[in-house]
Amino acid sequence: MRIISGKYKGKQIIAPKNMSVRPTTDFAREALFNILNNNFDFEEIRVLDLFAGTGCISYEFGSRGCPFVRAVDINHKQIQFIESTSARMEFVNFRAIQSDAFKFLKNTTEKYDIIFADPPYDMDGFEKIPQLVFERQLLLEDGWLILEHGERNSFADHERFKELRKYGQVHFSIFAENETK
Repeated sequence: MRIISGKYKGKQIIAPKNMSVRPTTDFAREALFNILNNNFDFEEIRVLDLFAGTGCISYEFGSRGCPFVRAVDINHKQIQFIESTSARMEFVNFRAIQSDAFKFLKNTTEKYDIIFADPPYDMDGFEKIPQLVFERQLLLEDGWLILEHGERNSFADHERFKELRKYGQVHFSIFAENETK
């Protein structure tokens, strides 16, 4: 995987072979960040990356100058990898947190401009993430929740659903704090 844009554009990130992760494809990541670039000023936002895996989404934000990134994953080895990679890139105010994503959402008091969640596509209960984010009021005004998922899921009926973007097998459902049906 490579960083698409920003200070570290083109930098290859080689994850250890023993990581059981499914990084967001370069193609899907590039398309998503093109959308985000037209809606957010990266140098002024707060980001939460849930189910961070290798950290590729977090590195994209860091490379673009995002001043506040939190990468959450339950796996200790993945958190160690994210910590060492982000330290090598000298990201400021970038923190990797080992935690269950649902417990983190239930306990955090921080608010974010963007919450990105990429749970395993077959994970039981991941469809509850939007409800939890909005119940806990974790998005700042005009904030977005972006949920990556497979084609079997649809969130179009959710009251805060904004749009669906599809890139091959990767689907991004975008929810907005200021969106109501």
